[in-house]
Amino acid sequence: MANKNIETFDFKEGRILARKYEVIKTLGQGWEAEVYLLKEKSTGIERAAKFWFPQRNVNNKSINFYAKKLHKLRDCPGLIQYHTQETIIFQGQPVNFLVSDFVEGDVLVEYLKKQRGKRLDCFQGLHMLHAIACIIRGIHRQKDYHGDLHTGNVIVRRYGLGFDVKLLDFFHWGSPKPENLKDDICDVIRIFYDTIGGKEQYAKHPQVIKNICCGLKRTLILKKFKTINLLIDHLENLKWEED
Repeated sequence: MANKNIETFDFKEGRILARKYEVIKTLGQGWEAEVYLLKEKSTGIERAAKFWFPQRNVNNKSINFYAKKLHKLRDCPGLIQYHTQETIIFQGQPVNFLVSDFVEGDVLVEYLKKQRGKRLDCFQGLHMLHAIACIIRGIHRQKDYHGDLHTGNVIVRRYGLGFDVKLLDFFHWGSPKPENLKDDICDVIRIFYDTIGGKEQYAKHPQVIKNICCGLKRTLILKKFKTINLLIDHLENLKWEED
């Protein structure tokens, strides 16, 4: 008899997993997994743990690919550091989970809800864009890509004039291709566009901002910013002019 698909783990606060970790709270849920905040019983250190639904992790292909990718990119600033992989039995099935650093902060989509007008102003948005682009530059230098960039996969904290940013998750099917790197560039600019108000505010922005967003037209973005380095260079040499 085939195992029934698991759609949620619903681990309650205080539950002990693998005899090592205490569940603190849920951090998020997606198509392939759920993420929890755990505390190591032996040290009291808080960790984040991603629990894969078995039907989304056949032969451990997904979790192993993800772990190897995090290890490969371990020296890239702005990425969550991978620690180890564990297994528990849940509803009679082995469930694998990946343990990594827990980073405090707000998911960008929630952070924006706390801001005036539920958005950042253009200058703040440019700081955010630069911070994220610099993380992506490190990934691209390793000839890899993120592949799942959006406001729900960015952890953010204010830090002085700028932002302390961490990226979550990756799209992890297949080897990197030039098209994947192009997707990252377009997605970084889409985050910027959404962060400063999206479609509702776009017409009000100065031309210098529109010159970056390019109306979210992929061909125009990639013609102007063929690499993430070109986008960063553009930001670091930005000239403001009155419209």
